[in-house]
Amino acid sequence: MININGMAHVVLTVSDYPRARAFYARLLPQCGMKPVFDGPKFTYFVGGRTAIGIEPCDEAYRGERFVQQRVGLHHLCLRARTREDVDRCAALLREMGATIVRAPTESTWAPGYYSVLFEDPDGIRLEVNHVPGAGVLAEGATFDPADGYAG
Repeated sequence: MININGMAHVVLTVSDYPRARAFYARLLPQCGMKPVFDGPKFTYFVGGRTAIGIEPCDEAYRGERFVQQRVGLHHLCLRARTREDVDRCAALLREMGATIVRAPTESTWAPGYYSVLFEDPDGIRLEVNHVPGAGVLAEGATFDPADGYAG
């Protein structure tokens, strides 16, 4: 058996690097992620036992936007420690003028699931959620991805 310890990092390729860099530089430090590298072609934030990198796409794809149903990334979800953190994130997103797809709400994805769903400047969908306790791993919990799917 291989024992993983969370997700190490995700790197997002963006069409407008300066715009995306400004978006994530405002959002991620408020989520406890520290910028550990910030260069002209790559920015990297670390915190909460994970990391997120941002890099510009190839010039041939600069006019494109993220399409959620294509092969590849569907959405990225960061786990908050409390429901109030989800609400604070939503307030920050409103202040930033970000596109909020779904305001903070409960769903049946897992017992106590509470999240906000939003988009970055390229339309890449991100979510910040809180699930109390063991979530779908709790004894007696049921899991049905078609019921209350977050994306």
